[in-house]
Amino acid sequence: MNPGVRRGARPRVGALLLAVVLVASACGHAQRPERKTYVVSEDARGVGTAEGPGTGGSGADAYCGEVQKQCFQKCWRRKPTVEDLEKHSESHHRLCTSQCLDAFMKCIKDQEALEQSAKRELRFPDMGGALAWLREHKSEVALGTVVVVAGVAFTLAVAPAGLLVLSPI
Repeated sequence: MNPGVRRGARPRVGALLLAVVLVASACGHAQRPERKTYVVSEDARGVGTAEGPGTGGSGADAYCGEVQKQCFQKCWRRKPTVEDLEKHSESHHRLCTSQCLDAFMKCIKDQEALEQSAKRELRFPDMGGALAWLREHKSEVALGTVVVVAGVAFTLAVAPAGLLVLSPI
């Protein structure tokens, strides 16, 4: 017998163990979804309509415009904060306009920050779970939200037919 050749059960056990590990690891990971467009809903109405300032409706400009209008009305009804200004004078009008323009610009910045946080990234292990969650929480997500399913990135969009879809990036 050649001393360099080993015979016995040990090499077979090692080969069997290796085969079991390879088979188990091949089936143990989530399957990557195809890079195709998936329909979330037949109707895109209701996306991003959860309660809160600036969501749904006409958007941040309309919301902040209303904030500015209410600010001006409140300022105009009150006596000016500057001692030597007469109520309802041209100077009072300029003061209210300036103060409320500042409020409008702050509102726009706040809405942009809110929109960025709304467009967060969602992660799911499989497409079925992603579609089910999106259907149930349609009003809480914004168009353009990035959805990662088993390592593949999709974005939430509206198809020309009005369908709400997950489209690969």
